[in-house]
Amino acid sequence: MDFVGEADGVDLRYRALGDVASALASYSDLDDLFLSLRRHLDPLLEFTFLAVALRDPDSDGLVRRFYDPRDANASRLIGNRYTLFNSYPGLAVRTERPVYIPRTEANGLYPSELLVEYGVASYCAVPLTTARSTLGTLNFGALTPDAYTPEDLELMAQVAKLVAVAVENAQSLDAVREHQAALQRERDQLDLLLEVTNAVVTQLDTKALFRAVAPALRRVCCADMAALTLFDPEAGVLRKHACDSGVSDSGACEEPTQPSRVYEHTIDGSPSGLVFKEAKPRIFSRAELLEYAETRDFFMKYDIQSACAVPLATAKGVIGTLDMAAFAPDAFSPDRFGLLTRVAGQIAIAVTNAMSYERSEQLNAQLAREKLYLEDEIRSEQLFEDIVGRSAALRRVLREVETVAPTDSTVLISGETGSGKELVARAIHQLSGRRDHAFVKLNCAAIPTGLLESELFGHEKGAFTGAISQRIGRFELAHRGTVFLDEIGEIPLELQPKLLRVIQEREFERLGSTRTLRTDARLIAATNRNLASLVEEQKFREDLFYRLNVFPVHVPPLRERREDIPMLVRHFGQQFARRMKKSIENIPSETMAHLVAYDWPGNIRELQNLIERAVILSPGMTLDVPTATLTPRAPAAVREPARETLEQTDRRHIVAALESTNWVIGGPNGAAARLGMKRSTLQFRMRKLGITRAR
Repeated sequence: MDFVGEADGVDLRYRALGDVASALASYSDLDDLFLSLRRHLDPLLEFTFLAVALRDPDSDGLVRRFYDPRDANASRLIGNRYTLFNSYPGLAVRTERPVYIPRTEANGLYPSELLVEYGVASYCAVPLTTARSTLGTLNFGALTPDAYTPEDLELMAQVAKLVAVAVENAQSLDAVREHQAALQRERDQLDLLLEVTNAVVTQLDTKALFRAVAPALRRVCCADMAALTLFDPEAGVLRKHACDSGVSDSGACEEPTQPSRVYEHTIDGSPSGLVFKEAKPRIFSRAELLEYAETRDFFMKYDIQSACAVPLATAKGVIGTLDMAAFAPDAFSPDRFGLLTRVAGQIAIAVTNAMSYERSEQLNAQLAREKLYLEDEIRSEQLFEDIVGRSAALRRVLREVETVAPTDSTVLISGETGSGKELVARAIHQLSGRRDHAFVKLNCAAIPTGLLESELFGHEKGAFTGAISQRIGRFELAHRGTVFLDEIGEIPLELQPKLLRVIQEREFERLGSTRTLRTDARLIAATNRNLASLVEEQKFREDLFYRLNVFPVHVPPLRERREDIPMLVRHFGQQFARRMKKSIENIPSETMAHLVAYDWPGNIRELQNLIERAVILSPGMTLDVPTATLTPRAPAAVREPARETLEQTDRRHIVAALESTNWVIGGPNGAAARLGMKRSTLQFRMRKLGITRAR
């Protein structure tokens, strides 16, 4: 009976071995295999401590995984590491034979704190050997000494063979999976590079380019957000140009309608700025991200745990950064820097091309606007091609024009209506370095107050009733050229601070927009009013007056340059005769004398209109001027006091005194002494009246 019972026990063991083999064959994951091993071995062997030690391919040692005997469900894996030369499992691997210690001792051949900790009294390490190699050991431990018989050791060897095959299969499957994953990563990387290359070739818009490559970039780099940050050299800030989070149907996160410190930040105020400055890729932890005050709110809002930034490097330097962020910590690894650097290099090329294209489009649009404006100018009645005259007063003005034209300084031209202030402004523009760009003019008195701001700075669509489309203002149109504002004294007080800002800061906003634009336009202003008096009457801002009055130029009225009248008459006569296809060769001397004697309250414009009428009325080659329409010149003693203002009288008197002293102001024989005033008082009056010496 005993023999039969023993045989039955052996049969049960081997049937159990078959069950173990079947169970182990169903597992492809090592952790799952080890977790199921204990419950399948429970019916076969007595053990309290069960462990599997596998060789570490990266070191000359073993990694042991065992189940905490204090865990009733045997569900917690614990691991430790040791070498092949100071442990019983290492001895079993080296000899490829089981090592059985029936009675463990704290000071044995290979003392083990682990066995002592768990109270293991008898211990056995069985090598896991296949036809190819020894993979490790299967380790059993019991709380009692001499726990295992030779039959138990034989069974352990059989179980070890089954476990070895299962481990080898699982490791092979792991290797296959890892290889497949590596191939998939490589395919993803190649797909990403291909998408970037296609986008570089086909996309000319920076945002469209980034939208095309961002999904693949996020997928390959395990990122939840990707952004393109570019440096604005004029503003000196970094600005997000495109952002993709993959959280919406469109695949793009919401972009701001106006700049904010989240989307626009200084170089020292963000992680992107550090990468831009160092020109090296970096990975940032959450703690590092929150150190930057300007972007902290953004990272906290989206609960960003880690981020990575790569510089967009070109031959001319870094133009921005390629940024990625993740909701998980440690989402990025330096081993991706090579791929990201290649992607960033291609994106940098595309961005450079796109920016060049955008600049070209802007330049073409600017040239088109200038062309339309100049065509309008040509169609308008521009009858002056040059300034005509040789009088001393006019030569003084022209010398001042030659002096100030090469500079970019603001010029204030004063003079009576019709005296030729616009011609002087055009001469300044033509003699300056801005001659190849637009000369844009605006008569401030001819535009309704409510529309003047729109004319100067432009407006956005819908900015006010009737704004059905975007409009470019005169300062934007005159970028790199010249703006000529005639009748500057008519600008309302509420608009003057904005004009002062554009003169000083070169910045403005279109009406209905919060976006700040910059312009490199030179300002030339003209007025027929006394701005100093308007300042005293608080009708004109004092700071704006001083900013305009950097270089004052006074254009004399026609009555102060009578010697130029004959030249002007002949010039206008020939000009109108050519337009009307007539031939005017003679001008009677009596007619010319009458024209020279006339005071011309309307100045050159009045003379121009009179000569045009005369050419129309002239039937032959002699200019027939209707002089009867001109009021005869009254004697100076009778009419001068009535016609001349107090300011004009003061000016004429001071100029006469200065000319008589050869423009010496101080001293006993100076103009101040002759006028009976202090030198400082005379200098103040000269500045107020705009009196300067002709050079």
